[in-house]
Amino acid sequence: MNSIHTRIAEELGVRPQQVVAAVALLDEGSTVPFIARYRKEVTGSLDDTQLRHLEERLRYLRELEDRRGAILASIEEQGKLTPELTREINLADTKTRLEDLYLPYKQKRRTKGQIALEAGLGELADALFGDPTLNPETEAARFVDAEKGFADVKAVLDGAKYILMERFAEDATLLDRLRGFLKDNATLAARLVPGKEQEGAKFSDYFEHDEPLRSAPSHRALAIFRGRNEGVLSVALKVGEEAPGTLHPCELMIGERFGLANRGRAADKWLAEVVRWTWKVKLYTHLETDLLGELRERADVEAITVFARNLHDLLLAAPAGPRATLGLDPGLRTGVKVAVVDATGKLLDTATVYPHAPKNQWDQSLAVLAALCAKHQVELIAIGNGTASRETDKLAGELIKKHPALKATKVMVSEAGASVYSASELAAREFPGLDVSLRGAVSIARRLQDPLAELVKIEPKSIGVGQYQHDVSQLQLARSLDAVVEDCVNAVGVDVNTASAALLARISGLNATLAQNIVQFRDANGAFPTRDALKKVPRLGEKTFEQAAGFLRVMNGGNPLDASAVHPETYPLVQRIAADTGRDIRSLIGDSAFLRRLDPKAFTDERFGLPTVTDILKELDKPGRDPRPEFKTAEFQDGVEKLSDLTPGMVLEGVITNVTNFGAFVDIGVHQDGLVHISALSEKFVKDPYEVVKAGDIVKVKVMEVDIPRNRVGLSMRMGDTPGEKVDGPRGGGSRTPSGRAPSGRAAQGNRAAAQPEPAAGAMAALFANARQIKKK
Repeated sequence: MNSIHTRIAEELGVRPQQVVAAVALLDEGSTVPFIARYRKEVTGSLDDTQLRHLEERLRYLRELEDRRGAILASIEEQGKLTPELTREINLADTKTRLEDLYLPYKQKRRTKGQIALEAGLGELADALFGDPTLNPETEAARFVDAEKGFADVKAVLDGAKYILMERFAEDATLLDRLRGFLKDNATLAARLVPGKEQEGAKFSDYFEHDEPLRSAPSHRALAIFRGRNEGVLSVALKVGEEAPGTLHPCELMIGERFGLANRGRAADKWLAEVVRWTWKVKLYTHLETDLLGELRERADVEAITVFARNLHDLLLAAPAGPRATLGLDPGLRTGVKVAVVDATGKLLDTATVYPHAPKNQWDQSLAVLAALCAKHQVELIAIGNGTASRETDKLAGELIKKHPALKATKVMVSEAGASVYSASELAAREFPGLDVSLRGAVSIARRLQDPLAELVKIEPKSIGVGQYQHDVSQLQLARSLDAVVEDCVNAVGVDVNTASAALLARISGLNATLAQNIVQFRDANGAFPTRDALKKVPRLGEKTFEQAAGFLRVMNGGNPLDASAVHPETYPLVQRIAADTGRDIRSLIGDSAFLRRLDPKAFTDERFGLPTVTDILKELDKPGRDPRPEFKTAEFQDGVEKLSDLTPGMVLEGVITNVTNFGAFVDIGVHQDGLVHISALSEKFVKDPYEVVKAGDIVKVKVMEVDIPRNRVGLSMRMGDTPGEKVDGPRGGGSRTPSGRAPSGRAAQGNRAAAQPEPAAGAMAALFANARQIKKK
């Protein structure tokens, strides 16, 4: 069995055969959604989460194997490959270990040690290392040679020292031990760069910050690295305090590795200097760079995971459904942009009104909106949550109150990324003659109707539900977020006759070109009558059809199964079920009582196993079922529109906008999201905030603190908390003070300001400094 398959199987806790089957499907070009949904018999029902992990690990381990082969070939070419070295290289299970083993054989620039070796000083280095009773000065005198660049005894001894230093520093076993020791014992130390106090005020919690490397959380690590990148902080690893006259613990480890100890022999002092220089000059910087790099990678993974989780929840937020919608993109001086879309999202009308200062055309604005709502029978009013959103919300409220016959419902909608979409090439193609500012109102209206269909048009990292998205690996971030979007779109499925090219491009097996071909074919030939008709689309071959068909819906077509998640390849199975039960396929669909009485095992054969039959019976029960929850909205409290309207103890309703490792941010309608620290999410201990809340949840919160100068709001989801009182007990994230400073603001989503962690355990202070995401207009 391939070692890669075996290793992945162990990590996933599944059988190697399952991994082998999944890898074969991936290599054939199958997508994760397709494999998870339609190849359960082949993979033993691996789900999409397992398959995504498998896909990521497969990529890493294959890169590891490629590098292993290149290293073996390089060392063999040098004539230095021994059986023992081959064994060690083949056993290396990480890229770091592999590079440690390769270090002595890697092509490198000419070093001081190599120059000394070329001058013949290797003999001296070996002699002093092998017999510390020899006198270094006496032995070195024999090697003085000005023509070779070693004109005196000191120069000769320095040359021998560099030879041993390089030898010690390239010992893979030593590197492994030191790296493990530092991981367990090193302290991550951040310090203020002198003279940067004012410029780096947002990083004030790290001006003199120490914490164990092994437990540094991702948000603090990323904040520290950002401070370093901005020239405000210096960052180093420390291992205890070195007492005068004692060896650094890492120097002791180097000595132990090579059997060196000060026993008062003639060369012991010189050898101790070699060890000291090996640590301070060769190894400390190298290992510090490696370990800080590992911390960065670990922090990146955690931050990307948090982002992906929030994005998943946002994309699968409840849709308001196909209802005529009025979109309002609030603004002050530049006015409120208005767009009306029909039930399918088609743009019907636009306008710009100026209800707020400086024009204050309140009554005129109400008249315009009322006319638009009546003309297009508007049922929903979507209000963007940026600048002037609460003022515009009040306008919509008065509109509904004054015109009850409209029967419209107003909903506050996150406008994160709307401006990005407005200025995009996609928006320009969709609305070539429409002003950029009005495109945002269209996007706001549509994302209320169907968040998934609209948000796929925006680059995932611009949607604003992550931390530090500009600091983490952009390649890994894009790969992770694209996978989330793909999984979400395919979990819901799309109507092939109404879906945009942007939405179709996310379907399993399709890409931007094929999606555009489908739209163009649809525009030229009319709606697709069946799934099978998709095969007429240019460049859409059998393999692509296989991957995509199950996720594409043809509503009200000739075959009722085309509107379901039943794959065309299993239509014969459904026909057999209908024939065996004496029923028509149409009569089977939705007959829950009858379908639940059927035994799936009765319909299995060599081609269709139990998982597929079970899935088909569930799908026939509720064809094309939407996994998204029922649509609900939060009711923001009247009169609470800005920070100054908040008072400690106030209980409000809000919407979770972002979940992080340290808590959750909540939009309570004051333009600055408040933070519910992990310790205030529940009466029970909370290890992971995601266990309690997710983006899009509607929650009730109590205001614990309002810090107007810093635009911060501290919240609690425990109604028994009293502002100002210390909270004891295992609340998650340590005990805390409810009135502890809490960052806030929609910048927590977009991360446009530096995030800062708690200055003390459990406190809610300075996790996000200078949070700003109020849209400038």
